[in-house]
Amino acid sequence: MGLPSQEAIFQLQALMDQVDDPFIKTFENVHQGYQAETLVRFLKAREWNVAKAHKMLVDCLHWRVQNNIDNILAKPIVPAELYRAVRDSHLIGMSGYSREGHPVFAIGAGLSTLDKASVHYYVQSHIQINEYRDRVILPSASKKHGRPITTCVKVLDMTGLKLSALSQIKLLTIISNIDDLNYPEKTNTYYIVNAPYIFSACWKVVKPLLQERTRKKIQVLAGCGRDELLKIMDYASLPHFCRKEGSGSSRHSENEDCFSLDHPFHQQLYNYIKQQSLITEAIQPIKQGSFHVDLPEAAADGTEIAKTLESELHKFENENGLSHSTDGNKSNED
Repeated sequence: MGLPSQEAIFQLQALMDQVDDPFIKTFENVHQGYQAETLVRFLKAREWNVAKAHKMLVDCLHWRVQNNIDNILAKPIVPAELYRAVRDSHLIGMSGYSREGHPVFAIGAGLSTLDKASVHYYVQSHIQINEYRDRVILPSASKKHGRPITTCVKVLDMTGLKLSALSQIKLLTIISNIDDLNYPEKTNTYYIVNAPYIFSACWKVVKPLLQERTRKKIQVLAGCGRDELLKIMDYASLPHFCRKEGSGSSRHSENEDCFSLDHPFHQQLYNYIKQQSLITEAIQPIKQGSFHVDLPEAAADGTEIAKTLESELHKFENENGLSHSTDGNKSNED
């Protein structure tokens, strides 16, 4: 049973005040001057149990130091063609801000193939977006609005979701575990749009396995979700796949398509990483090769969800008399 919030924050703060180098610097990169809000995130993730939240946060700092996460924004994925391939196969971008100032991230869950590079490149790219969000975008939004803005909104487009999603479960579970352990409670709400029947079938069996805290964050919207999303953001901030009925993650100009490497968000991110690499690696040339990060072991609940989802997809496949091989994709292992 967790303590009352203020007492829990006070106790966790006292424990974190004892942190020594090299964890002080990486903790600063985590909280960006908003320590209380950061402590609350970790406390929420551990049901306000101070001891468990402290262990989670210290483990996160160890992970950051061991994997040199503080410098990941100075490690571009090169050559540029490889980075474009990663972007074209892992559809994620930022379309704007909610009216409350929260960044709106769009994810093309249905059409992401995750088959153009190794696991480590996709993990590197995902962490870079997380770090850019936490160290550049959110501090800038906080400064603009004059108050802490430490979380975002995510809109997941299920257009094109197929049985081939089976082949992506392992990598998606790895990415999800990294977020759960090291970037907890960074998303206020997940909006699901353009959901086909196969999603509905999977959601029905996965939903009961989720923690109540997570379930409350997920909203499945009708169609492209435009009308509901316009209640919290302006039209200009709508992801391209929510602009009109029948619009999915494809068939949009590069300026509108927030997944495209040519979109302003990705151009700013890529240029920022290149500039940081020139500053920190002026003596050494940029080497080709992924930035290897220790991949976490799947938590028990995450494993159960993945197995349940895989079972449901197989069931859906069998019931519909479909024959679909999931072994034909490029291996995601190095």
